[in-house]
Amino acid sequence: MSLHAAPTLEADFTAAPPAPETLRRVYRLMRTADELARLYEENKAVTAKYVHATARGHEAIQLAAASQLGPQDYVAPYYRDDAMLLGIGLQPYELMLQLMAKRDDPFSGGRTYYSHPSLRRAGFPTIPHQSSATGMQAIPATGVAHGIKYLESQGLATSSNEQLAISDSSTDLPADAGSGDDEQPILNSSLLITNSEKKPLVLCSIGDGAMTEGEVSEALQMAVLHQLPIIYLVQDNEWGISATGREMRAMDAYEFAAGFKGLHRLQFDGADFLASYAGMQQAADYVRERRGPVLVHARCPLLGHHTSGVRREWYRGDNLAQHSLQDPLPRFHQQLLELGFAEDELQQLAAEARATVEADYQRALAAPNPDPATFADHEFAPPAVTEEAGERTPAGADKALMVDAALHAVDDILREFPEALFYGQDVGGELGGVFREAALLAKKYGDARVFNTPIQEAYIVGSTAGMSAVGAKAIVEVQFADYIWPALNQLVEELSKSCYLSNGQFPVQSLIRVPIGAYGGGGPYHSGSIESTLLTIRGIKVVYPSNAADMKGLMRAAYLDPNPVVMLEHKGLYWSKVPGTEDAKTVEPATGYVVPLGKAAVSQQADATKLQNGETCVVITYGMGVHWAKTASRQFAGQVEILDLRTLNPLDYEAVEAAVRRHGKALVLTEEPLMNSFAESLAGRIQRTCFRQLDAPVFTLGAANLPAIALNVELERQMLPNPDKVAAALAELLGY
Repeated sequence: MSLHAAPTLEADFTAAPPAPETLRRVYRLMRTADELARLYEENKAVTAKYVHATARGHEAIQLAAASQLGPQDYVAPYYRDDAMLLGIGLQPYELMLQLMAKRDDPFSGGRTYYSHPSLRRAGFPTIPHQSSATGMQAIPATGVAHGIKYLESQGLATSSNEQLAISDSSTDLPADAGSGDDEQPILNSSLLITNSEKKPLVLCSIGDGAMTEGEVSEALQMAVLHQLPIIYLVQDNEWGISATGREMRAMDAYEFAAGFKGLHRLQFDGADFLASYAGMQQAADYVRERRGPVLVHARCPLLGHHTSGVRREWYRGDNLAQHSLQDPLPRFHQQLLELGFAEDELQQLAAEARATVEADYQRALAAPNPDPATFADHEFAPPAVTEEAGERTPAGADKALMVDAALHAVDDILREFPEALFYGQDVGGELGGVFREAALLAKKYGDARVFNTPIQEAYIVGSTAGMSAVGAKAIVEVQFADYIWPALNQLVEELSKSCYLSNGQFPVQSLIRVPIGAYGGGGPYHSGSIESTLLTIRGIKVVYPSNAADMKGLMRAAYLDPNPVVMLEHKGLYWSKVPGTEDAKTVEPATGYVVPLGKAAVSQQADATKLQNGETCVVITYGMGVHWAKTASRQFAGQVEILDLRTLNPLDYEAVEAAVRRHGKALVLTEEPLMNSFAESLAGRIQRTCFRQLDAPVFTLGAANLPAIALNVELERQMLPNPDKVAAALAELLGY
């Protein structure tokens, strides 16, 4: 890997133009994109019901980019890229189905915006889901390239020309696809499948305004650091909604990219198809041959509205007339005439484009809307583990600390699954994590599989979406729960929504380990609890073990689950050094032991006679709360059942209801500040569904409602629950 300064690429614009058939297709598709924009504007009462943007002004660079893509490649388009989608073979009808949020929208089934594709289709580049959040696509797209690089390094990328009967010609646009009615999605695989002798690349399309986002810099940093096979195509129209380039940036993307040593750069006129074709061909050839990143900066005019909801006449003034002089369509028309095409032929191609768009529009208008009954489909992909399996307490096995059980679980996964890799801050090299929870794994499996990242929480989390799309299965770590906040954009916008908004095409298999909780003097930035915030994010699973056996079983289930899973690991339980946490150390389960997500466990049972006499209660808790409750319950022999939730989403509410109905009295215990917490929400739900069985109000206990954990241990003790506080609550509850 070389990090020294790399020369700027200079596109060879003297190269021979593309084949005549390619030029005909490009012209027809450029006309098609123009007709789409015209039709949408003329019918805005219908087409602007939902927001959309079109490619007008950007068609040349988008079609040039599409010309370099084959079915082995991965693409992250952005919301203005409908010409690029036409270029890779999608039909106007398919784009219109998404425009009108119709049932047969091939990308999302009517769930997301126009030109926000998700596509797994034989013979096409793969388009993983990405959100509409500005610049956020750079990290998942780079994660795709990272996953490709990893699988290639392990010999896991395989050519499969037999699987898909396709022709590969990265110098021509792919053949037109059908309407999508006979779509044959590629089967999910645990390995990267390529369908060409050419090596795969990733194309990340982005606007110049988005380049100012910090997460874009994280992506560029990792692309250079690991020399990843990705093209960042920056389409610069000098506008970001109503803000001009001069207002938004001190330099353009080409100048900005010069600071990333090892990122090769190209710059050309994105409104000139022939120049764009030559430039994109050179960029693609470089990435395929050298497996390193390229940034392409293409200047384009903005001829349409920013979006259908932000109209050009509101703010553009004379600028629109200036941009119109650079319209790529008449420029390409003139170039074709100079290359010997006849005017009559070009007019015929234009007429064909208009006829196709008009006919497809009528078809799309008549297409059915989604069935409202399907609104909740694809929140999650079906779980891989549904039953407990393996040996939890093998004969002769020693007891293990939670931290060792976590280490051994990851070790087992890396040994068994070659597509698995593990990365995060300080987990590589000798240290293996600041808690030694990954000790020496890098030595054992190599730096390609277990490695350190920069201090980039957004990349650590967001890259897993890209990894998942190619079949690489990432286990990652955010060093402390208090530092997860920079990753929230990616967790919310990219990971959590991918399965739902892609209509089940792209669930994100991601295991995110997060050390959490107070452990005696950790202070305000190493002691926080974050589960309530995470639990407001739909589409992710949240796991919280309280002992070594569950740690090992849940870790494996979380890895095997096809959905994003955040594994919260309490630092105070890692070594069982905190008084009262001795039971966190358990007999270590055998390799392969697994506990299904969403299943609570009774950690301590109440005495049957006292239960029958109505003298008992249940404590519903998780993590450190299990051990506080155990210690406190010694003052109430046989009277306290402890239900360990183990997984907070999906929540085993059936077990909660059953426990509450058994006892009639319940305490919900958490380490978090109580107000507006998951614990309070759960207590409210219990009161609603178990009201007739309750003999007392549902009690709750948590930390003080303060913004941080104080450093001084005496202050910390005052803020947090502890066994004495739990015992006081139990005494009041049992005596109610």
